[in-house]
Amino acid sequence: MAMTQDEMKRKAAEAAMEYVVADSIVGVGTGSTVNHFIDCLADIKNKIEGAVSSSEASTKLLKAAGIEVFDTNHVSHIPVYIDGADESDHYLNLIKGGGGALTREKIIAGMSDKFVCIADESKLVDILGKFPLPVEVIPMARSYIARELVKLGGEPVWRENYLTDNGCDILDVHNLEIMQPIKLENTINAMPGVVTVGIFANRGADVLILGTPEGAKVVYPK
Repeated sequence: MAMTQDEMKRKAAEAAMEYVVADSIVGVGTGSTVNHFIDCLADIKNKIEGAVSSSEASTKLLKAAGIEVFDTNHVSHIPVYIDGADESDHYLNLIKGGGGALTREKIIAGMSDKFVCIADESKLVDILGKFPLPVEVIPMARSYIARELVKLGGEPVWRENYLTDNGCDILDVHNLEIMQPIKLENTINAMPGVVTVGIFANRGADVLILGTPEGAKVVYPK
């Protein structure tokens, strides 16, 4: 029987458990693949100190599993951060933010010694950009930033009736071919009113675990 996408995500999540450091605080991301990881983490909750979380949704799941969630301001060291991605290239530059938690995800990735990305095999691409690039913006800057993104060749679409956990808007930018991820990340982040862009290239993943029909496959940056 063919393995479903959800089962592949589960395989990746299970494989990520090897990277969890005992008696430490684990960085936990957001999304469907991470939900599987939280399930796995619940089984070893007595072996970790707790977690920091990138979204209200993940915090709720972690607490329901009996895992203590710490405020990032009270944590000085995160050995490993486990999170999904909407796309990854072969250099482990990522697009993230389909679930709207990109800013908090970027903060925890920055705080962590190691960033382990978990995804199903469909997320690995040659060039980033087929997945619309999320940009979190302060509401008053939305139209201005949209015009600036058009100048870069993108087609921004406002994610209507949606606010991030930070109370901000998201523009999803279609039709980009992201050939220079670090350069584009820096360009968009420099625009006044941008909270952050969903390109994770300055701080990409250290390891990518892909769920495949044959099981979990570990990919290191090229």
